[in-house]
Amino acid sequence: MTRQRSFKHLVRTRMAKTGESYTAARAVLLAAQDVPAGATAPVLATSDETIRERTGRGWEEWFELLDEWGAADKSHRETARWVADQLGVVPLAWNAQAVVGSYEKARLGRAVGEKEDGFTVTVSRTVAVSAERLYDAVVDPSQREDWLPDGKLVERTATRAKSARFDFDGGASRVHLVFDAKGADKATLSLSHVRLADADAATAMKAFWRERLDVLKARLEGGSDA
Repeated sequence: MTRQRSFKHLVRTRMAKTGESYTAARAVLLAAQDVPAGATAPVLATSDETIRERTGRGWEEWFELLDEWGAADKSHRETARWVADQLGVVPLAWNAQAVVGSYEKARLGRAVGEKEDGFTVTVSRTVAVSAERLYDAVVDPSQREDWLPDGKLVERTATRAKSARFDFDGGASRVHLVFDAKGADKATLSLSHVRLADADAATAMKAFWRERLDVLKARLEGGSDA
């Protein structure tokens, strides 16, 4: 099996589009930079430095591992579970989704956020409150109305201070949440909105959740709200 074949293909594809050398194209990709002059979003979710800091491996190592495991022939769910197992996290955690989403975009030619069952967007915020406090603010309907009005979320399952899943606004899409304690008074909320119909819906919901989670963070930390 050719080592790092998916990442090398990604570099060579960029070379063909931009005329850059292999070294230059590789460097831009690993920095997660846009292609100049009206390019789309970077293929990789974040820089090589950041993904190595977050997961212990760089992008080329992850692509090699996924190729060798046979991820190109697996479903998104199978791949997310496998990556999560390597990291010791849940499949919806940002680290796992960043690795899987970047690989699928590069190796399988999917659009940003595109999965087998539609489009997915992810947003995360770190808030200066405990995981339990953050969980209550999101999962308790009476508290949730303070930052997310109109009954957008209908609970499906929840595990206190760990995770929760919701139906969204009476439609087919779902919202998955993971709560990650960063100490006694800090926690990260990772939100994935899945089964979105198309790229336009994904773009709209990305903006929606960024704005709503900013409000949640401001309310919990006692700052100004929006």
